[in-house]
This record gives sequence, C-alpha cells and structure tokens, in this order.
Amino acid sequence: MEKHLTRDTIEPMSSKEIKWTIFIITVIGNLIAMLDSTSVNLALYPISRDLGVPITDVQWVIVAYMLVLTVFLPFFGKLGDIIPKNKLFTCGFLTFAFGGILNAMAPSLPMLIFFRCIQALGASAMISNSAAIIALIFKDTNRGKALGINGTVIAVGGMTGPALGGVLINYFGWKAIFLPSVPIALAGAYFAYKLLPSYLPHQKGFKFDYPGFIYFSISLFALLLAISEGYKWGWTSVNIIILSIITLVFGAMFYYRDHKISYPLINFDTFKIRAFALGNLAVLTSYICMFTNGVLLPIFLLEIKGFSPVLTGLLILPYSISMSFTAPLSGRFAGKHGSKEITRIGPVIMIFALLICMTFDENSRIPIIIIASAIMGFGSGLFQSPSNTAIITSVKKTELGMASGILALSRNLGNIMGVALTISLFSNFRSDLLEHGVNYSAAFLQSYHFTMGIGIIFGLICLAFTFFAYRGKPS
Repeated sequence: MEKHLTRDTIEPMSSKEIKWTIFIITVIGNLIAMLDSTSVNLALYPISRDLGVPITDVQWVIVAYMLVLTVFLPFFGKLGDIIPKNKLFTCGFLTFAFGGILNAMAPSLPMLIFFRCIQALGASAMISNSAAIIALIFKDTNRGKALGINGTVIAVGGMTGPALGGVLINYFGWKAIFLPSVPIALAGAYFAYKLLPSYLPHQKGFKFDYPGFIYFSISLFALLLAISEGYKWGWTSVNIIILSIITLVFGAMFYYRDHKISYPLINFDTFKIRAFALGNLAVLTSYICMFTNGVLLPIFLLEIKGFSPVLTGLLILPYSISMSFTAPLSGRFAGKHGSKEITRIGPVIMIFALLICMTFDENSRIPIIIIASAIMGFGSGLFQSPSNTAIITSVKKTELGMASGILALSRNLGNIMGVALTISLFSNFRSDLLEHGVNYSAAFLQSYHFTMGIGIIFGLICLAFTFFAYRGKPS
C-alpha cells in the first residue's frame, strides 16, 4: 500500500530531514518555473530567425507564459484548499515537463506559444501552493526561514533566468533552454506524490465557483494584457480602452458573485486583515521597484558599457547571491521576532541601491556595478522573506492555499507591471530625447536615470505600506 503523509503523521514527523526534503521539492518546482519564465528572454532573436517570424510576434512566447501563469494562480491556490496538495503539485510537475518537451519540438510560432501556455499551467500549480505547503509543515522560526528561502528562490529564479538562457543558447541553440528542467520536473513529480501532504485540513464537500473563476480570469487576463502591451499599443489606443472596459465589467461581476455565494473563489473577508491586504500591496510595489533596475541593467551593460552577454550575466549574479544569503536569515528573524521592523529596512536599502544606479554612466566601473546589484539583493532579501511570513501566517489554516495563490499573484503582477512600466517610461523618454537631437548614449543614460527615479517612488510607496501592514511578534 502506498504511504503518504496524513494529518496523523505530519505532526509526529519531527525529523528535519523529511520536512526539509518536502521543502526542497516545493522549492525546485518554483525554481524551474521561474527560470523558464525568463530564460527565454535572450532567445527571442534566435527563435525569430529560425522560425522566420517578426521579433514582435516572438515576444508572445514570454507574454503568453506569464499571462497564463499569473491568471491561474488564485485558481490553483483555491484548488489546493480542496484537493490534496501532493496530487496537485504532482500534476503541476508533470504538466510542466510535458510542456517543456513540446516546446523543444515546436514546428511553428503558434504551436510554441500554445505549448508555453501548457507549461505555464504546470508552473502556476506549483508556485501557487508552495507557500501554503511550507506554512503547513513548519512552525515559528523555521517557518519564517523556509518561507524566506522560498521567496528568494522565486525572485532569484526570475532574475538569473536570462544568464542561464544565454549560456544554453550560445552552446546548444534556443530549443535547449526548455530541456534541462524536464528530467528535474519528472523526478519532482515522483517525490511530490510520495512525500507532500495529502490530507485536507477541513471537512470534505467543498464546492468550486466555476462561473466566478471564469469572470475573474477574463478580468485579470484583460488587465495583464493591457499592462503588458500598453507601451506598444499606446495607453490611449482602442485596444487598451476595450481591455479596460472588459477588466472593469468582469471584475465587477466576479466581486458581486463572490459576495453572494458561500464558497467564493477568493474570500474577500481576508482583505480585512491588515497584514494580508497591505502586505500584498507592499509585495506588489516592491517587485515594481526591484524590476525597474532588473529590466534595464542588462541593457545598460550591453549597449552602453559594451560588455559581452556572458559578462553581463555574471554582473547580474551579485543580486542573486546577496539575496540568497540574506533572505533565509531575515525570514528566520521574522519568524521569531515579527516582521514589523525588518520589512521597513528592506525598501530603504533598495532605494539606496537605485540611487547608486542613478549615477551610472559610460565610465562606471565594474566594482560599483557589483556593489549596487549586491545592495539591491540585500534589501530585497530583507523585505521579501518577512513579508511572505507575515502574509501567510495572517490567515486561517483552511485558507492557506488561497492566501498562497494571492501572494504569488501579487508577486507576478508586480513583476509584469514593473517590466511594462519600466519599458514604457524608458522607451518614451528616450524617444523624446532622440527627437530633440540628443545623442543616443546621452538619451539612454538620461532615460535610465529617470526610470530609476520612478523605481524609487515605488520603493517609497512600498515603505509606506510596511508602516501600516505589519505588527510585532507573530502569534
């Protein structure tokens, strides 16, 4: 008979080896999901050349993945409160692996985009439930530490994906970027089914709100599509106006329905919890702040400094290394002492890093670039882990899956908004300067510095949210 973790066995399971093995399984799912979301960034031109399609069309390989992944986060989060998490996570791994194989075999761009959507479903199933599983098996200090590492892996995976993708493309071609995660996902599926929690922390008989999910998905998809493509279509274009109307109409239908039924997709009462509501807003704005430089720094290093793609990738790594070191420690601290003070320090340090970036020019030396990246990672690590801990621990155990999905949604929405806002502001400002006769290098740097200033504003907004969101030592 197969043996799975049940409600009776998870508490006696005091051995650190089993708990941290479960943790590693969930983290690996997050890592390959986020690496795959951004490792394609440097493959756009090779894909465009090999498939004979415009580069503007190839961008949908990235956009479609992020849209599907983000839209389904609350759905899979809620599903994690209804069906056993080991089965859901296993399906996520298998779907992700299947999509990866199909991506490497795609004969055309439409098929590649479709296969990426399949893979994104698997990624969404894993990311949406990881924080809930961690909160379920860990307590107190270890819970904060584990949630910190989990949040770090998600952020680091997204930031280091382009560097890994560049190496694989350089030596093996663009199709190679989809294959390394396949055997990892297959192994993850096996261990997820065997080891992840299989019990449900409440009575059976729960219903799922399918009409509400459809309303929510249409509204969120329209919103994300408008944010992602607004800088190309024009923010006052007919497309954006139509998408805005769709977002408002279906969003209102979803909100009205979820207030009328006893089994809502999203329990809006949880947003009355200050740490949950304001904490998610703080996470969202922190990602906008963080990705302001995350998007433009590689372009600055390639175009202004003239560095090679390999050196550019290496100069991005200090962010990941610094955050990887800081996040577990800050998460452990938050699990023991609370998130109130430490979450206020993180945004201040991220703002300081952006101030350093505002001094970058053609003569900026490598050490100062490394220091700025490391400081940004340090600040992000101080903030993300305690925030995740405070948000997840603010809700009931029966709503951990939903809370985990909303938290993941906040991260991804901040990611998408950060990228779209950064590219839009930077491109428009640079174009205006070039039209007024400013040379390319000067126009680039002025636009870069201006966009960093916008990132600082979002860092200040994030800081303001933290003053009201979090209290002292957690219960």
